[in-house]
This record gives sequence, structure tokens and C-alpha cells, in this order.
Amino acid sequence: MSEPKQNASPVTRRPRVTPDVIRALAADIFSGRYPPGTALPTENELCLAYGVSRTVIREVVKVLAAKGLVLIRPRIGTTVCEPDNWSMLDPQVIEWHGPNLLDRNLLEAVLETRRALEPLAASLAAERASLREIADLDSAWRGMAEAGNDVDRFSVADIQFHRILYRASHNPVIRQIGVLIDAALKYSFDTSNKSVFERSEAVKRHGALVEALRLRDSKAAAGAASLLIDQAAHDLDLSDRATQDDT
Repeated sequence: MSEPKQNASPVTRRPRVTPDVIRALAADIFSGRYPPGTALPTENELCLAYGVSRTVIREVVKVLAAKGLVLIRPRIGTTVCEPDNWSMLDPQVIEWHGPNLLDRNLLEAVLETRRALEPLAASLAAERASLREIADLDSAWRGMAEAGNDVDRFSVADIQFHRILYRASHNPVIRQIGVLIDAALKYSFDTSNKSVFERSEAVKRHGALVEALRLRDSKAAAGAASLLIDQAAHDLDLSDRATQDDT
């Protein structure tokens, strides 16, 4: 009779450090520790700085290169790219950037894009939105109104409102652009909403847009969308002033 097999010893799994190192190195690039146009430290130096192996560093650098943050040149080294080359609307890049490092210039660029896009999206939605989509917008708006002092709940409803609006335009290009700037919108809304104590005006303006869509009034919908963006710009200015006061 054969001896019973002993249970194999459990395999010790190393924690996945690569995502953390990617985030850390990206943050160091965004913060200016490694400025655009300069060479990254050598692999050995990066291994020491982040406490990982050369294999991990190579994987990290490849990921950052795919996002346009660095340029790998054989026999020359790895150079930090200029910000214009960064995939700044990539959800991962914005996550690595983080709300505390997110460039005000990017938030301003998102506002400019919204000024060109959202009034048109709203106008088209007034003509094309289904009853279900209008009901969903109404639900998101009511979620904002009912959030009270719960900033996170307000932001979730705010973001959902704009996602639905882009889809309700039934324009595939607008919908794709909406997806593209979705992550930047999230941080923009989070930044402004957390600095604004009185949100009743924002709720009122979102409600006016829902009503214009319900009435199938394209002109009123476009005007309401423009007022929403004016409110967003105002709230972002308040956020800036709050940040300056804290410092």
C-alpha cells in the first residue's frame, strides 16, 4: 500500500508590485521630479529608488512608453516626453496623475471642449433622445438634488447625468468623445463639487436642461447646457481659491 501523499506546502505569492511602481514613477514624472526632455535614471538606479527588480522596472517603463510618457531609445536610454505627447485623457494616466496633481490647464481644456460639445449634444438630444434616456437624465438630476451634503453621491449623479447626455445625442462621434473625456470629467467634477458648499444652482440648471429635453426644445437645451458649463467654470474657480487659501 502506497504512502499517502502529503499536502504540498502552500506557494508563497509575491504581491503584485508593478502597478504601484507604475503609479509612483508616473507621479514622479507628473510632479517634475523627472522633467520633460531629461533622461530617466538608469535601470539600476530606478531599482534602488523603487525597491524592485530590473524585470519590474523594464515592464514599468514599457507601460509608460505606451502611454506616451517616456521614449525608449536603444543604446541611448529612456527620455521623459513633453506633456503634449502624454495620453492625458487615458483613464489610467488620469488615475496615475491623481486629483491632487491634475493640471489646471487640463481642466480648462476639458471645459473648453465641453463648451463646444455639450450645447450641440443637448440640442441633438432634444430631438433624438428616447423617453427612457430622458427618464434616466431626470433620475440622475433627482439624485443630485437628493444628495444633500453627500458630495460623493452628488458627484456620482453629476457624472452619470453627463454620460447619459452624450449618449442621448445619438451621434457616434459625440458619444466617443464623451467616452474619451469621461475620466477627466470625473476628476473635474470631483474637484469642483468638493469645494462648493451650495449646490442648489447646479441642481437648478441641470433641471432646466431636463425640462428642455422633455419639451423637445433644441434651442433651450443648448442654452441650458451652456449655463451648466458656466456654472462648472465658476465652481472650478472657487476650488482654485479654496486651494490657495489652504496654502
